[in-house]
Amino acid sequence: MSKLDTEDRKKIPATKYAFPKERKEPLENAAHVRNAVARFNQVEGVSEAEKDAAWKRIKAAAKKFDVELDESSRKDLKPKPAKKKAS
Repeated sequence: MSKLDTEDRKKIPATKYAFPKERKEPLENAAHVRNAVARFNQVEGVSEAEKDAAWKRIKAAAKKFDVELDESSRKDLKPKPAKKKAS
């Protein structure tokens, strides 16, 4: 998957993001959809309602790009990784 630079991100309409208000997790293609699923629980500063709406957008994009989701709900996703303590 190619990385998006700032200019490329600005070109993507907010509606093409899992979290449009924050412009986090673009859903432009199958690789982005898989990445959005993998990073879903790493997104901070969003409400439970925003997470529910984002998951619906991810599911719709997954269907559009023929991405099979192993998770039927966002609750099935792996929890956010714990922060490592400094030694």
